[in-house]
Amino acid sequence: MTAVPHDQRPRERLFRHGVDVMADAELLAVLLGTGHRGQSALAVAHDLLATFGSAGALARVHPDELTRRAGIGGAKAARIAAAFALAGRVGVSAVGGPIAGLADVAAAVGPLLSNARRERVAVVACSHAHRVRRVLLLTQGSQGECLAPVSEILTAVLLADGAAFALAHNHPSGDLEPSDADRALTRQLAAAAEQVRLEFLGHVIVHGSRWAAVPGPSP
Repeated sequence: MTAVPHDQRPRERLFRHGVDVMADAELLAVLLGTGHRGQSALAVAHDLLATFGSAGALARVHPDELTRRAGIGGAKAARIAAAFALAGRVGVSAVGGPIAGLADVAAAVGPLLSNARRERVAVVACSHAHRVRRVLLLTQGSQGECLAPVSEILTAVLLADGAAFALAHNHPSGDLEPSDADRALTRQLAAAAEQVRLEFLGHVIVHGSRWAAVPGPSP
């Protein structure tokens, strides 16, 4: 294994230059910490990204599957899975203009939800002008339902300094038909948002590039 110069090692580059200049493989190498049988952590990281195609694809891989790769034991697989999950829960900044309709909501949550193998719930927190402030991943469950409590959703919006918000979740099965629980949550959110003076913009279900609106309360 060729030794990597000290100042070019991923961890040293992170401290010297910050994360913004680092490639995906370098960031992944920092998570891995060590390599495997003559391979540096950076080489193992490159192999992982080449195998799964991208960091986004790697984020959707179950930890058990990661442990089947050379040099990835249970501890490393857990660190990778936890890092991606934490990044999603902290939230991502949305790019683009204001939310003009539910199609914009579906587009905003697409990177978090569209290809997820497990059901996830996300909230899009917006300003008074419906400009996106944050897109936040609230929960991730099994392939069944994992809808978040109304109080948790409203708290996330308020902490993001939102004045309006939309909810979204995915159906890993691909069936976009809202369940009774989806409809009930939408009604509850509309009522609760009014009480705390938040504007509820709607609730969508996504799968891949498709989406469907969950009906709200009758006028």
